[in-house]
Amino acid sequence: MSTIPVGLVGVTGYTGMELARILSNHPSMKLVRVTSRAEAGKTLADIYPFLYGMELGALEITAPDVDDLEKNCRLVFLAVPHKTAMNIGGELYDRGVKVVDLSADFRIRDRETYEEWYKVDHTREDLLTKAVYGLPEFYRDKVREASLVANPGCYPTSAIVGLTPALAEGLIETDDIVIDSKSGASGAGRGAKVGSLFCEVADSFRAYGLTTHRHTPEIEQELSVAAGKDLTVSFNTHLLPIDRGILSTIYTKMKNGVTAEDVRSTYEKAYAAEQMIRVLPEGVLPETRWVRGTMFCDVGLVPDPRTGRLIILAAIDNLCRGASGQAVANANLMLGLDETEGLRMAPMMP
Repeated sequence: MSTIPVGLVGVTGYTGMELARILSNHPSMKLVRVTSRAEAGKTLADIYPFLYGMELGALEITAPDVDDLEKNCRLVFLAVPHKTAMNIGGELYDRGVKVVDLSADFRIRDRETYEEWYKVDHTREDLLTKAVYGLPEFYRDKVREASLVANPGCYPTSAIVGLTPALAEGLIETDDIVIDSKSGASGAGRGAKVGSLFCEVADSFRAYGLTTHRHTPEIEQELSVAAGKDLTVSFNTHLLPIDRGILSTIYTKMKNGVTAEDVRSTYEKAYAAEQMIRVLPEGVLPETRWVRGTMFCDVGLVPDPRTGRLIILAAIDNLCRGASGQAVANANLMLGLDETEGLRMAPMMP
């Protein structure tokens, strides 16, 4: 079987780096175009030494060119900032090239909501109804038929996987949901910023973006679908002094009469067929190191009869499951491949 040629626009960030790592060993996809205006003319191994001696390392980085991408790629990954993605993604879509967009440009279905939170005009509103939200466990069939997939954000992936079974089965109250999330420093991107410097992050722990984080409307949009009604949640983010990983601790109120057995059976049934979601045994709580470098989302459940709360924990790798690995899973589905092809990776321990 011949490999399927794919491209990557925006290769120099952490998500681009992770995509290159994953695709370097993908059995059915071959990365044939990688683009960056700043690094054009270099090879991938020049900017990513871990690719030295590998075939992919010799691939030359070029400036983004829609004509060239259309000619040479069946699918293109976009690992570029919002606003940029809608423009090049729209052009590629118009030319019949399949697109997986890792930015936020097509995640929010309502244009006004997107513009309110991202402070830019959306120039391709016509594509908002055509884009499929790329969380495979909930939109798998739609992703298979899609030409444009909006790859979910990292925080939303953990929150949506964590909360959906409880909301869909009516186990919890829909008001006063608190999502308390912590991410490694790679979630801030690879750009040079004072807040991401080693001395600013190491040996510290801080909150940021309280009440204003841009993943909020994405989380509320998808949780509202699960609940069958509009939801407002309290979403709070923190920066951990680690490289990669997200742990979300979610506080909810159980409805009267809901038992610990109800909760566990609901989650185990909901995710029984899912290869990349692991509902951990009673008494075992997720850790970021158990999912590092993988597509796993580990879910822990702690019903608290004393307070009437259900505490849900979800851990993912923000770069793999929360970005690039999930993008590859979506591409697999769009290209008629097995969803987990190239993604059956064990955690990077310790």
